[in-house]
Amino acid sequence: MKLKIYEYAKCGTCRSAVKSLKAKGHELESVPLFEQPPSKDELKKLVKQSGLDLRKWFNTSGEVYKEMQLKDKLPGMSEDEQLELLAANGRLIKRPVVTDGSRVTVGYKEEQYEEVWGRR
Repeated sequence: MKLKIYEYAKCGTCRSAVKSLKAKGHELESVPLFEQPPSKDELKKLVKQSGLDLRKWFNTSGEVYKEMQLKDKLPGMSEDEQLELLAANGRLIKRPVVTDGSRVTVGYKEEQYEEVWGRR
């Protein structure tokens, strides 16, 4: 089964993640995160499957996050508003996002990839 990876091709972290997943024998379906961010409904499902707090999905080191001053605004926003923000702008999403339809990882840490995506 293919893994779906939401990524930005010019991102070094994403390239490392792709290399790691391919080395583990996974086939990948690459989705350009900035051009095709997940829909609000898809994000809601992915966030739930990841088990992570919604705030962990934000690319807090990104320019857009800083320009929008989200550090101060997010605490006062509803989950729906946060999901709409993420769905509207893929640059706000921490990358890469990898899913097999039931498991989800956000960001790239080799130890986590080994644990979740292991060897096929």
